[in-house]
This record gives sequence, structure tokens and C-alpha cells, in this order.
Amino acid sequence: MAANNLAKYITGFLGGCLPHERNVSPNTIAAYRDAFVSFFSFLRDEKQIKIDKAALSDINREHVVDYLRWLIEKQGKSIATRNNRLAAIRSFVSYLQYDNIEHLEQWQRVLAIKNLKKEHPTPAHFTKEGIKLLLEQPDSTSTKELRHLTILALMYDTGCRVQELADLTVGSLRIQCMPYSIKVYGKGRKWRIVPLSEHVVAILNKYMDKYHIDCQISMKRPIFCNCAGSKLSRAGITYILKKYADMARICDPTIIPDITSCHQLRHSRAMHLLQSGVNLVWIRDLLGHTSIQTTEVYARADSKQKREAIEQASECLTPSQPDAEWVDNNNLITWLKGLGKR
Repeated sequence: MAANNLAKYITGFLGGCLPHERNVSPNTIAAYRDAFVSFFSFLRDEKQIKIDKAALSDINREHVVDYLRWLIEKQGKSIATRNNRLAAIRSFVSYLQYDNIEHLEQWQRVLAIKNLKKEHPTPAHFTKEGIKLLLEQPDSTSTKELRHLTILALMYDTGCRVQELADLTVGSLRIQCMPYSIKVYGKGRKWRIVPLSEHVVAILNKYMDKYHIDCQISMKRPIFCNCAGSKLSRAGITYILKKYADMARICDPTIIPDITSCHQLRHSRAMHLLQSGVNLVWIRDLLGHTSIQTTEVYARADSKQKREAIEQASECLTPSQPDAEWVDNNNLITWLKGLGKR
């Protein structure tokens, strides 16, 4: 009965509470689902608790703390991932406080678990030369590689997340006339309009001509489909990036990161805009950040730009120093007394 209760509560949380009461996006629900799969895998592998025997009592502070430690020490996950998994569990436990009040003390002990503080390292990104080299790798005369070039160019130009790119439809495009833009469906079910560069629109038009995509007829069609006609997966897009990053690294290993990810293109776009003098607020809007504090990580990371800006803004307000020197100790007292009187 306990195991059935657990299944009932998780189903109610993922299938009812999140989409209908909290109005969260399908991507958030998928992330919470993955967190539970990970947690129950831990219970099975580390605590020898079979999934069909798991009960609400197994979601306790001891197990959750051990799970979070296991994520970092044995699974090699980052602090950010650890905190995200904890957020999913705490959200579920918060839901249980009202639907399973007899375990209230247990839920409060889980809710008391704190996030770990995480450092804010410099976001890994490509240089402008690295992006140029990466985009030179696909052969645009090949129909398949033209599609790959379009994916990479659009992902960099818009700074969108990999899932946002996968979710784009033909109806998202506004490329019939200038100014060109695209409508991106982002985190928190929020839409944002992102400008498109002319050279990227030229690549897009060439790709759509090759694949016979009509903007008026195929409005709901994903811009990028797999062989089955479904939208590309995140793994598929990541594979495409890795393929051409490996090729570019052979050409010049000094400007291509050893480990690449789709999110690096997003970081790269933000850093390059900042280095070009684009206002941080505009970069925030482009990336779809809810807070300027999230975007400020790029400003903190670009120490070269900060140093140059400070040097250019600095004025010499200190008095000029005398050029006189002493030759021997006999003149030292006289020299010191005259210092600053000129």
C-alpha cells in the first residue's frame, strides 16, 4: 500500500500539481521527472531499496542528504546539478505537506536541507576566431551539412538554449522583411523576440529553399527535423556541434575548447556582444534572463575589457614627481627636504 501511495503522490505531483496548479513548463516537468529517476536509482543501487518497494518513508532527510553527496562524489555532478535535484525534491515534499500531513515533521526536515554555495567561474566560451573557424567546417554545398551550418549559426546568433533551438518552428521566423527576428519560447513559458543578423538570414533562406520549407504553409513544422520528421533532440544538436568542433580543433587546437557544449555558444554570444560594447540590459533581454544579476557574470568574467575601460577613464590627478636623484648620502637629506616643494 505504501508503494502504491508513493506512485499516487508522484503521479499527482508531476501530472496534476506542476502543470495545472503551478503552471510550470513541460521542460521543468521533464527535469523534475529526471530528478526522481536519479533519486530512485540511488535508492536501488546504494540503499538496496527496490523501486516497487519504495515508500514515502524513504524520502527522508538521511536518504536525501546521502543522495546529494552521492551525486557529487560518485556521479561527478556539479554543485548546480546537485542544487537543482534538491529543488525538485523540496518542491515535491512541499506538495506532500498538504496532502500527507501525518508525515509533516519528516517533510520539514527535508525542506531544511540547504543549497551548497557555488562558485561563479568564467563561463567557458569560444573566441570570435573560434566561432569563425567552427562555422567554416560544414560544407554548405552539401544539403546535409548546410542544415548543420544553419543550426550552429542560428544557435550562436540568437544565443538561445539548446532546447529553445529544438522547439523553434517555422512560424517563429520573421524573415520576410527587415528588421529580421525570431520568436523564442524560453524558460518559465516566456516568449522573447530576438533579432537575426542578415548573414544568418541568408543561410536560413538557403537552407529552407534546399529543404522546400514554405513559411506560409509549414508554420507549425519544426525548423530542424530528424529523419523521422520530428524535431531534433538536444542530444542530436549536441552531436552536430561536437562533430564540427572536433574538425575545427584539428585545424587550430589553440582556439577550440577541449570540451564543448551547446551552452558555450550562448556564453560566446553574450561575451562577444559585451566586448563590442552592447549594453548589459540588452544582452539580458536577448538571453531571456529574468534578472540582470544573472547576466552580470559575463561582465565579471571579462577582466580584459574592465581593465581597458578603467585605464581609458582614469585621469592623472597625482602631482608630478621630481626627476632629481642623489649621487651620495651627503646630498640625501637636502634632496628629501626639497621633495614635493616644486
